[in-house]
Amino acid sequence: MELGKKIVADLTASMKAQDAARTSTLRMVKAAMMNRQIEKGSELDDDDVQKLLRSLVKQRRDSIEQYEKANRQELADKEKSEIVVIEAYLPQSASPEEIESVVLSVIAETGASSIKDMGKVMKAAQAALAGKNADGKIVSDIVKAKLGK
Repeated sequence: MELGKKIVADLTASMKAQDAARTSTLRMVKAAMMNRQIEKGSELDDDDVQKLLRSLVKQRRDSIEQYEKANRQELADKEKSEIVVIEAYLPQSASPEEIESVVLSVIAETGASSIKDMGKVMKAAQAALAGKNADGKIVSDIVKAKLGK
């Protein structure tokens, strides 16, 4: 089943089960999918939906950071629960150890030696981690740590 259709089917199931939190999150995801489809002008394939879901997760993580700075834990908790629902539709995330090994191999391949080479390393690392659902912030932090010795 296509990812978009699975999300819509799960939305229907959560509505029938009267799971308010899950229903709310899936409605938001469906609306975002419809908006992206209108922008694109054609049907979304699974890759498009996964990019959208990763974008939604990133937005939620940014919001959590802001809410925690403002001591709004109840809002941060709501965002965390939304992330759990959204990530269920994404492939398993790459572990920090996997990311670190990819970053080290990319640094060796590109011959990067300083923080000035960060863009080149990030681009190659993101390409190598493309299907692994790696968080860009974690990749960036690991690249900075390795290059900023």
